[in-house]
Amino acid sequence: MSWFESLILGLVQGLTEFLPVSSSAHLRLTAAFAGWEDPGAAFTAITQIGTETAVLIYFRKDIARIISAWFRSLTNKAMRSDHDAQMGWLVIIGSIPIGVLGVTLKDQIEGPFRDLRITATTLIVMGIILGVADRLAARDEAGGKHRAAKERKSLQDLSVKDGLIYGVCQAMALVPGVSRSGATISGGLLMGYTREAAARYSFLLAIPAVLASGAFELKDASEGGDVSWGPTVFATIIAFLVGYAVIAWFMKFITTKSFMPFVYYRILLGILIIVLVSMGALSPHAAESAG
Repeated sequence: MSWFESLILGLVQGLTEFLPVSSSAHLRLTAAFAGWEDPGAAFTAITQIGTETAVLIYFRKDIARIISAWFRSLTNKAMRSDHDAQMGWLVIIGSIPIGVLGVTLKDQIEGPFRDLRITATTLIVMGIILGVADRLAARDEAGGKHRAAKERKSLQDLSVKDGLIYGVCQAMALVPGVSRSGATISGGLLMGYTREAAARYSFLLAIPAVLASGAFELKDASEGGDVSWGPTVFATIIAFLVGYAVIAWFMKFITTKSFMPFVYYRILLGILIIVLVSMGALSPHAAESAG
């Protein structure tokens, strides 16, 4: 891998990891359009750890508070009603679906699900779902001529049932093109949560899943000795810096703006992929391992 490739792929990872557009699809499409070789499992694993480090730093106060309260609740019964302690359990519970499905569907995820036609379809379908969820949220917030504005739920209202539903939504991102943040945010909006609450829990929920999968992939890939460490570390630093900036921008953006720009982008990108594959300009298996 060249330094230029690592720069571009690091930028793509950082830009798309937290937006509801699917980072795995964009990494693969970047490699396919540029005619580059598969960057490899280790590259993907390490750069994802870089972007998750951005989450750890951005939400460091929340995470420290949740971890502290959760550990104290193990021995202090009075702490078990504390919201932060409960949030710790809800993140653990919400991480179960992706762990179970990631193991049971491993062969499909690494095989048939990699077809670019499936990626294009999931980009479009999830884009429509995100659009519907966003419209419902906007309607509740604005109210109407004969309808009062409806107060939407915050993370204080998060229950075990909702946490599991969030987890199932996150597990859908095992299929390339779905988008981890897109699926969980859509699920949160459809359950009646605010945009900010849905995005915040989405980022917190991703931490154990991404770090765990990244560690396993990194271990397997490193044992093969197939890692270009210089470019890979460089891409990780780029992904971390860009990812941190994207989180900060995104959390401010969603407090006043809708998700519709991402909806239109997903649908147009999905249509473009279908057209290119149908015309034979792009192989449905191009850069299949990338991302």
